[in-house]
Amino acid sequence: MDFKTKAAILAEIDPQILTADGFEEALVGYATQFNKTVAVYDREKCLAILRTRDGMDEEEAEEFFSFNVEGAFMGERTPAFLTFFDNLETSDGR
Repeated sequence: MDFKTKAAILAEIDPQILTADGFEEALVGYATQFNKTVAVYDREKCLAILRTRDGMDEEEAEEFFSFNVEGAFMGERTPAFLTFFDNLETSDGR
């Protein structure tokens, strides 16, 4: 599904849902908590976009994303960034 279609679905649910500019390919869905719905992005895909599009290395992408994207509060409809358990590295190999 392309971003335009995804954005139309979000707008139909709630026209105040915010999206993260420049990370259209990482938009994976939406989440609802109590009475608010937010756009949900795959965090790893966002980092990959920064590495590919902006030429950042892994550390630069993580620092930039953490501070400028994930840490940017835009109100109660601020997007959420999902980390999948499968993407976590653990010291015990699980």
